[in-house]
Amino acid sequence: MATITAALVKELRESTGAGMMDCKTALNETGGEFEAAVDWLRKKGLSKAAKKAGRVAAEGLVAALTDGASGVVVEVNSETDFVARNADFQTLVRNIADVALKTGKTEAEELGAQAYPAGGTVAEAVTTAIANIGENLTLRRAARLAVSEGVVGRYVHTQASDGLGKIAVIVALESKGDKEALATLARQLAMHVASANPLALKVEELDPAIIEREKNLLAEKNAGKPAHVLEKIVESGLKTYYKEVLLPEQVSNHPDHGGKSVAQAVKETEGKAGAPIVIAGFKRYALGEGIEKDRSDFAAEVAAAVKG
Repeated sequence: MATITAALVKELRESTGAGMMDCKTALNETGGEFEAAVDWLRKKGLSKAAKKAGRVAAEGLVAALTDGASGVVVEVNSETDFVARNADFQTLVRNIADVALKTGKTEAEELGAQAYPAGGTVAEAVTTAIANIGENLTLRRAARLAVSEGVVGRYVHTQASDGLGKIAVIVALESKGDKEALATLARQLAMHVASANPLALKVEELDPAIIEREKNLLAEKNAGKPAHVLEKIVESGLKTYYKEVLLPEQVSNHPDHGGKSVAQAVKETEGKAGAPIVIAGFKRYALGEGIEKDRSDFAAEVAAAVKG
């Protein structure tokens, strides 16, 4: 059996861009034959996937999937928005969301290790899709909500396919009330969240840094006023700010709620549902939020595409 040296593994890695362990495995599987190892990596899709792994993936799809009392949102990114129209990519994202919903695993590494419906793991399915589609793809994040009694509703904005789009929202309602009334309200609130983008359910859930920044802005706007006056201005200003960013205090933008606050709309629905309703939580994923996108011009993009 041929001796697999560190230098040979390093050379294969530099040539293919594949991972160190994958290169070592490839050389072991091919008896140390360099070209055969290159072919082995290509057949597995590892070489092609590795070469694309450094590219920025900020497009793709977000998904929302529910099964009554639980729901998930998932984001899978690609390099271009064209991939979002690819049927195979849509199937990949939908299947990953289904795995997250059934297993309850939402941490990217844990979710990647779960069994994929078509065989192998979720991470392996993503690697295969990279090779087949020809772009870097990343399973970026996932989140889950569940209630012991009640419903989890969903809404997806700018749908590319059922449950897949640019903004995905799930809203959990804890209640023993009528499921149909709860489901209607959950969807209405999910639509509102997609549009209004609230930050939290209550003040305690807000990032203290955000509150501090708002205080500083209010203080700067009213600089020079007496301390006792400034204190009241800041206090009043924060109350106004909370109405803008806390979901229950926001004015619902759903037409069926007639300009009421979300809290009032929930209270009104309690009569139809026949039981108290508590908003247990919400999750909102907007595609690519927080990702630093490449700023290349069109000519550069075309040149890069020609070079492959």
